[in-house]
Amino acid sequence: MKEFASKIHAFGKALMMPISVIAAAGIFLGLAAALQNPAVTGETFASWTLPQLLIGFIRKVAGALFANLPLFFAIASAISLAKAEKPTAAFAAAIGFIAMHVGISATLAAQGLTAATTTPVALQAKGMTQTVALMTWAEYTETLGIFTYNMSVLGGVIAGLLTAALHNRFYTTQLPMAIGFFGGRRLVPIVTVLVLPLAGVLLAAIWPTIGSGIGWIGALIGRSGQYGAFLYGSSERLLIPTGLHHILNETVRFTPVGGIAQVDNQTLVGALNIFNYSLTHPQSLSDDAVRSATRFLAQGKIPVMMFGLPAAALAMYHCARPEHKQRVKALMLAGALTSFTTGITEPLEFCFIFVSPVLYLLHALLSGLSFMLMSLLHLMIGNVQGGAIDLMVFGVLGGGKTQWWWTLVLGALYIPVYYYGFRFIILRMRVETPGRESEEEDKQFTISDAGERTRIIISGLGGEANIEDIDCCFTRLRVRVKAMQEVDDKTLLTTGANGVKRVSEHDVQVVYGPQVENIASEVKTALGVT
Repeated sequence: MKEFASKIHAFGKALMMPISVIAAAGIFLGLAAALQNPAVTGETFASWTLPQLLIGFIRKVAGALFANLPLFFAIASAISLAKAEKPTAAFAAAIGFIAMHVGISATLAAQGLTAATTTPVALQAKGMTQTVALMTWAEYTETLGIFTYNMSVLGGVIAGLLTAALHNRFYTTQLPMAIGFFGGRRLVPIVTVLVLPLAGVLLAAIWPTIGSGIGWIGALIGRSGQYGAFLYGSSERLLIPTGLHHILNETVRFTPVGGIAQVDNQTLVGALNIFNYSLTHPQSLSDDAVRSATRFLAQGKIPVMMFGLPAAALAMYHCARPEHKQRVKALMLAGALTSFTTGITEPLEFCFIFVSPVLYLLHALLSGLSFMLMSLLHLMIGNVQGGAIDLMVFGVLGGGKTQWWWTLVLGALYIPVYYYGFRFIILRMRVETPGRESEEEDKQFTISDAGERTRIIISGLGGEANIEDIDCCFTRLRVRVKAMQEVDDKTLLTTGANGVKRVSEHDVQVVYGPQVENIASEVKTALGVT
């Protein structure tokens, strides 16, 4: 069970690789959409040929990234779960993704299902009603020119997981001398080519059942309306300490759980896919269809990330002991600015979610309420982060139809709710937020030299010999260790960490915030890891 938990967390980390790319691409896409909107830039700028050609080029590049997300997820999943020789795993995953869909396509063709026979017109000619024909047609798509089931990102994840399993089994396998050249890492793509098409055949047989199940969940959330948004917002925050919130997010963003839209002979699956298509193809989707998708996106986070959590940071600062306020001020200010601008909240959340379940639950419920209220007020702000950047790019620059001003109204209400709610609970329940720790736990020091910090991090993780693998996501240093008892939380906290989370018998996460990328690079260099 603990080994399974370790793999789940590695999988959650894998999801962040493509998401980090498309989050940035989404911002460029939003800016481009705003610059091509005459209501934002004026008719004169919209008629200038050269700027509009450049903006159109940017939109096409970003659109191509979103169109190939399943392939990116296949590669990212394989890289993250491969024990070694990760470039080989990535190469094999690309091959496996194509081979799997070829297997699916061949199975469909054997049943007489092709791009030509599954058009709405062809299906209606067979006696289907228009509605049933459209729903049936929506089950299929073309991926990299291959006619296949419309599996979206989930298909990429399946291909990546299968490839990673084959890679870890065969990358060290040695063949007889006569064919020894094809052994080791060269064997992985070969085995992948043999196995993944068969997996595609099997998947084609069971996918209709899987698709029906996912569709049922999506329909349930869809029928739940604003309550579905509340459930999603609260659950996403509750999963933050486990790292599994990434899986929930990607399920909503890229599967029917987040919505289905049909346009221009295409079926769009998932909240983020629908929103991004609306940016790359203006006026192709109704505002109602886009709003239905954005209820699971950035708009629900903005009141919490920009206003609520900074107010909570102020409350924690005011509740700190006088002799520690200077230290806590720096920590809270950095966390609040990060949350406000980018929507990255873990540096602040890890200051309280492990020391007070009550604060944690309050925060989760308020997050869910924010998602529900933004949906009730008919906002239309997409993307994934929820900070000031998303508000400006996808809200303000998106025009009046986004109704972005309601985020400011709710944010103004959330400031006193978070501040006084946190202050009351911290003081009443004597919560040991930063600057209120017991004396023996409060003897921390600040490390200014990067080399010294790296040395202490390695020491806190049990030494170089105890570290098996090290990587990072947006805010966390993710480490696999041989012996968890060798990990010293207090030592790690002296390096500027906001928290330490043991997620399995051999996996530990150290929360540093946005600077974790540099820290991970420094530690890898010290360990001689590339």
